[in-house]
Amino acid sequence: MKWISLVPVLAVGGLLLFAAKDFPEWGDPQSPASSSPVSSHFINNTGVDTEVPNMVTAVLADYRGFDTMFETVVVFIAGVAVIAILKGSGRRRGGLRKDHEVEAEPDLIVTNTVRLVVPVIQIFAFYVLAHGHVSPGGGFQGGVVMGASFILLALAWDLDHALVRMSLPKCIIIAAAGIILYGGIGFLSMLLGGEFLDYAELEKVLPVSREMARYHAMLGVEIGVGFTVTSIMFALYANLSSEGRLKGGL
Repeated sequence: MKWISLVPVLAVGGLLLFAAKDFPEWGDPQSPASSSPVSSHFINNTGVDTEVPNMVTAVLADYRGFDTMFETVVVFIAGVAVIAILKGSGRRRGGLRKDHEVEAEPDLIVTNTVRLVVPVIQIFAFYVLAHGHVSPGGGFQGGVVMGASFILLALAWDLDHALVRMSLPKCIIIAAAGIILYGGIGFLSMLLGGEFLDYAELEKVLPVSREMARYHAMLGVEIGVGFTVTSIMFALYANLSSEGRLKGGL
C-alpha cells in the first residue's frame, strides 16, 4: 500500500516542478504581480491613505480589514470546534493514561532554562505585536510567538503547569475578547459617523490627529487579533496533545 501512495506523490511532485519553470525571476519588475495596477496603487498610495509605514499591515488592517476580521473569526471557530470534538472524545475514554505515558519529574536544567527564556519570548511577542505598523510583525505573528511561550511551559513541565496560567475557559474568553475588540473598533467608527472600520473617525474620542487616530486604531485591531491567536493556538495544543483529556500532553 505504501508503494501505491508513492505514485500520486511523485506525479503531483513532478507536476509542481514542471510548473515551477513558468515562475518569474525573483524581483522581476515585469512579473504579473509587480506590473499589476493593483500592486502599483498600494505601493504608491499606502502611506498617504493609511499613514502607516508598513505596507503589509496597512493592507491587512485597513484595505482588507473586513477579510482580516473574518479570518480571526475563522480561527476562533476552528479552535472551538476542535475543543468541542476532542473534549467529548476524551470524556468517552475515561481519562485513561496512554501506554507510553509515565510519571517523571521535570528535568531541572530544562525547567530553569525555560524560566529564563519564556519572559524574553513574551517580551518579544509584545514587541512584534506593537511594532507591526513600522516593521515586520503584527497580531498574527505576535500571537503565535506568545502562544508558543505557553506551549513551551507545557513541554518543560506538564500540561497542568501551563493550564494553571492559561486555562481552557480563559482561552475561550480571551479569544472572544479579541474578536469583540476588533469588531468593537469597527462599530465605534460607525457610531462616530463613519463607516465600519473607518479608523479616522476615532479622532473624535482620541486626543490625536485624524492620521494618528487611524494609526492607533489599527494597533487596537492588531491587539485583538493577537488575543485570539494566542489563546486558540495554546488551546489547540492542549487538546490535541492530550486527545481532549487536558492531562499529560505529549
